Amino acid sequence: MMPVPEVSPALLPLPPTPTTPPWSMLEAAVVRGKTRLIACKNMQPLKLLQPASPGSFCHVVLSSYGGGLVAGDAIWLRVAVQAGAQLVLSTQASTRVFRSIDGAVAKQHTVGELGDDALAVVFPDPVVPQAASRYRQTQEWHLAPTALLLLVDWFHSGRMDQGERFAFTSFQSELRVRVGGRLALLDRFGFQPEENIAASPANFAGYQSFFSVFLVGNPEDARFQVLAEVLARQKMPGGTGPHFRLSSQEVVVSVTRARENVCLLRAAAHSRMALQPLCDALLAALASEDLLGWNPLGRKM
Repeated sequence: MMPVPEVSPALLPLPPTPTTPPWSMLEAAVVRGKTRLIACKNMQPLKLLQPASPGSFCHVVLSSYGGGLVAGDAIWLRVAVQAGAQLVLSTQASTRVFRSIDGAVAKQHTVGELGDDALAVVFPDPVVPQAASRYRQTQEWHLAPTALLLLVDWFHSGRMDQGERFAFTSFQSELRVRVGGRLALLDRFGFQPEENIAASPANFAGYQSFFSVFLVGNPEDARFQVLAEVLARQKMPGGTGPHFRLSSQEVVVSVTRARENVCLLRAAAHSRMALQPLCDALLAALASEDLLGWNPLGRKM
């Protein structure tokens, strides 16, 4: 039989108790030169799918039984990527958050751990909070000093094709990334349309789709350098000129090197399609032989 790396007990979900949520989990490791899932567990409403991929990486797609999250749904996901392994996490479609009638909140909580030289690419479709919905997501990632994380996080103002704009009740998001046990990145966002004017220039003006990319890794790593350069090239030309008008732009992009080992891209657009060139640039870089060697989302484009 083919030898399978031992699953780390510390990374497995604990048995459910009245105070411990039911965790879904997955663990990826290198087996005979290719990354494979060596452990996987689904807990409703989450489904974990594994499409075939020609590269050496492992691709896992997150889906749900109801095509979205209803009020009170809670997803708890634990991810482990062992040393040298490559994992891509994506979603089957946009994460729709349905109306909350009784004030219940739909939640997603992800905890990830990356070993030495591991690579994790988290590239979901956008979250779409529908009218009167309440949503909260948290992510915690723990990286070994030589690991690399590329994480995309984006959301729409609502069902834009139906004219819905910022009709949700509340939206909250928090991301923490630690490298070698030390906090390298903390990003928090929260918005309640009833308490704020979404169309104000101080908030979102006329923009409806919001796209963030977080790159965390060793700055000496060639993979980090390639992706950091790709992000830097997305910066808008002329954005600092005296005659630059923000309101006239279909999409606005900001790129910064927040720390030596952290790069951040933010974009806001009038439509989802206006963000497609950013997605294409990232996916083209990931498809290079220095990284994944194949575009994992190519079949969706």
